[in-house]
Amino acid sequence: MEYDGSRRCYGAVHRRPVTADRGAIENVRYYENIGIMPKPPRSAAGHWRYDHELLKRLMFVKRSRELGFTLKEVRALPALLDTGDYTCGEVHTLTIKHLHDVREKITDLLRLEATLAEISDKCADGTIPDCPVIETLFR
Repeated sequence: MEYDGSRRCYGAVHRRPVTADRGAIENVRYYENIGIMPKPPRSAAGHWRYDHELLKRLMFVKRSRELGFTLKEVRALPALLDTGDYTCGEVHTLTIKHLHDVREKITDLLRLEATLAEISDKCADGTIPDCPVIETLFR
């Protein structure tokens, strides 16, 4: 993928332009700066050149983030792949830890949902002088 300044990226694999928003490009540059993605070579015109392997890695990072893996976890997975010295058990351990974290977040969100429903019901008619939502937030 190459960014040409016009909100378009050109991939080595794709000959047609692929629209990319500025935020996505900034994310890629951030991943490169923190070492999750290697910096790609530049063309003679100064455009970034992403070959098939770099595009695969970028999709790997993007998908990992979509699944909620932290940057630390995302950094650990490619590091294992880069060395080639990993077992399915190591990846499984990272995945199980992440699954545990996701389940904790779900529990927290369900608790939050119940609390919000309860406090919003208390002031639904708007006639109570002190707002229960504000009072709950101070606790």
